[in-house]
Amino acid sequence: MARAISAPKRARKASGGGSPSKAARGDTPQIRGEPKPPFALQHQETPGLESQLLPRPHYAAERYKAAGKLDGKVALVTGGDSGIGRAVAVLYAREGADVAIAYLPEEEQDARETAAAIEAAGGDCLKVAGDIKDDGFCDDLVARTIDRFGRLDVVVSNAAYQRRKKSIADVTDEEFDRTFRTNVYGYFRLVRAALPHLEPGAAIIATGSETGIMGSKELPDYSASKGAIHAFTKTLAQELLPKGIRVNAVAPGPVWTPLNPSDGGLKPDEVAQFGADSPMKRPAQPEEIAPAYVYLASDADASYTTGIVLQVMGGETTG
Repeated sequence: MARAISAPKRARKASGGGSPSKAARGDTPQIRGEPKPPFALQHQETPGLESQLLPRPHYAAERYKAAGKLDGKVALVTGGDSGIGRAVAVLYAREGADVAIAYLPEEEQDARETAAAIEAAGGDCLKVAGDIKDDGFCDDLVARTIDRFGRLDVVVSNAAYQRRKKSIADVTDEEFDRTFRTNVYGYFRLVRAALPHLEPGAAIIATGSETGIMGSKELPDYSASKGAIHAFTKTLAQELLPKGIRVNAVAPGPVWTPLNPSDGGLKPDEVAQFGADSPMKRPAQPEEIAPAYVYLASDADASYTTGIVLQVMGGETTG
């Protein structure tokens, strides 16, 4: 069914929060200018809040230059309150999209900051609180997005749960089920709910992980769920290509978000060293990962790209 494309929106502005000022940054290349461990000793209860992280994650991407790549589009981002989801939502707004974000009720404080940043960038934001692993939530989430904006063009399945364990023997059935219901079932149900509303040129993007490629001995269930996401992405891409809908995933390395400091299996001194063992000796900041999602969302930039797992892993390489 054909539908009218919204008129281009006013020029989008850079969001001011979450990044160092230009004066503080100086002329240091970004690859060398982001924070490195050791960070402060810290730990949070699941799901964690970005507002309580030290240092605060950088999401504003001041060096990024928007070009109206998503003018008139509507995007839906799960886990959009913080971390990668927040950075993606804000860049989408700067590129011209209106954005719906889904998040847990406990994350309301972070969600409000994200919504304010989206609106400061010129976008309209719909906040929807709920649990992605609950039956029926994805259907309600998509329905509310369509009711608010009248269309849906970009779907980002980003919400995730993890908890480190010393051994697979420590992973209970309940824990394994929680990980897969959040990470994999949530992705499946989100796509199933969104698909009737997607038209040619639409994009589906999932957040995978380097652990889904290389594994992680302390994250057996999480790694398995991310591997499933990668395989499901490739399967969906094959099915939906004739419909003109592209499906891809991004596989980040370690990223400074609430996910790891709120991991019940990670001690405060381990949080302080998070990312130190990566090739870059630091975790990525969300603003370094988000442009990959802009590329994959843009029909102009990525019209010939579908079925890939785009690695943004800070120097880790695979064969």
